[in-house]
Amino acid sequence: MKKLRDILYGVSVESVSGSTDVMVSALEFDSRKISADSVFVAQKGLQFDGHQFIENAIQDGAKVVICQQFPDRMNDQVTYVKVKDSDEALAILAANFYDNPSEELTLVGVTGTNGKTTIATLLAEQFKKAGYKSGLISTIKIVVGEKEVDATHTTPDSLTINRFLREMADQGVSHCFMEVSSHGIHQKRTAGLNFKGGIFTNLTHDHLDYHKTFAEYRDVKKSFFDHLSPQSFALVNIDDKNGQVMLQNTRAKKFSYALKTEADYKARIIENQFNGLLLNIDGQEVWTKLIGSFNAYNLLAIYACSDLIGMDRYENLRVLSELENVSGRFQHAISKGGINAIIDYAHTPDALKNVLETINSIRTFNEQVITVVGCGGDRDREKRPKMGNIASSLSNQVVFTSDNPRSEDPEQILKEVEAGVRPENYKKTITIVDRKQAIKTACKLANEGDIILVAGKGHETYQIIGNEKTGFDDFVITKQILTELNK
Repeated sequence: MKKLRDILYGVSVESVSGSTDVMVSALEFDSRKISADSVFVAQKGLQFDGHQFIENAIQDGAKVVICQQFPDRMNDQVTYVKVKDSDEALAILAANFYDNPSEELTLVGVTGTNGKTTIATLLAEQFKKAGYKSGLISTIKIVVGEKEVDATHTTPDSLTINRFLREMADQGVSHCFMEVSSHGIHQKRTAGLNFKGGIFTNLTHDHLDYHKTFAEYRDVKKSFFDHLSPQSFALVNIDDKNGQVMLQNTRAKKFSYALKTEADYKARIIENQFNGLLLNIDGQEVWTKLIGSFNAYNLLAIYACSDLIGMDRYENLRVLSELENVSGRFQHAISKGGINAIIDYAHTPDALKNVLETINSIRTFNEQVITVVGCGGDRDREKRPKMGNIASSLSNQVVFTSDNPRSEDPEQILKEVEAGVRPENYKKTITIVDRKQAIKTACKLANEGDIILVAGKGHETYQIIGNEKTGFDDFVITKQILTELNK
């Protein structure tokens, strides 16, 4: 049980009706989960307004209501707290309710368009291999020491974040690495957290279905760095033109990393092959198992962050060389017949371009690159023709197919993707709506030495068509088809 007055500390309160001395047992924003003596936080969401469910929450036992506007009818047995922003209030309440666990950990947030999952996941692995007990909050999973839980959002709701951070702190986890999405920042899910550091990867075209303009998307990312404390660090990719923007107005200690320009942490690619990268990082050569220039940036960010947190330099490089690729991120396999299969989450124009340019920088050009790709439904439509153009320009053959069409017509999505194909590339492309058949077609087209890239879904083990979510794992299916075809 917690006293309401204590968990309201730091919340921007405009008005109170009732006593703040009441004891509460739980904190909820979903009225369906309300139990006796709990606090209900009414949020104004994109689809539902929690204020409509205040009466339901009270009937189910809510003793306190946090809201942005008082209801017309007030219950004198309930304390009502009017706040300026329910999203921010929930995050601060959650941190207080769980006794501010982020202050007991070294919490580092990773934001940007591409690379978040790889950097956060491998940082957790880096510190684990170096002997620390580490935690992870990512798109793929949440890790508390040895325990793993499948994730549902890139950045979970603030209650979930603080609940897992509390569990980490109680279990002696010393470091936690967390993906911080633009949605999570905009919806204040990270408010009230004490970040010891923030990492910026890059910024490219994505999520404009939500943010509407690129400037808004950029500024939301920037606001994460604006809220870092003077005791934390801000580490940015200075090769990205938005890296410097992220550092404007931040009170954190400023650091940069780069492959092309002068920076606090510098790396150079010596060798780039399908079995790994040879890098020179700050004057030391290190062989790594990851592939491609985009992973050179990821590895450099991991090295720089580890150094800023205080890891020994040689231990840092030793463990870096042991890191394995993250599931669905340039995941590579070779079939019995010598066909290279690469599965990657690339679902933005920049990510797809990076993956295909990496493949083309390593290949001998005596083989074909066959790309299977589509675009998700109910998401940013502006990127669809760009994805079509990039795939057809940088591949020998392209099979356009469904990603997660969700509520949209998959054939209409693919027409929008096809619209980006330039006339000289028309003959390279075919369209097959069924994803499994598309992958099978790519496998049939491939011969020894050829490279099949299946892009867009990466680590996902499902496909969403309409309201139905069915099992679908690109990596498993591609390997299975190649085996069945005896290729």
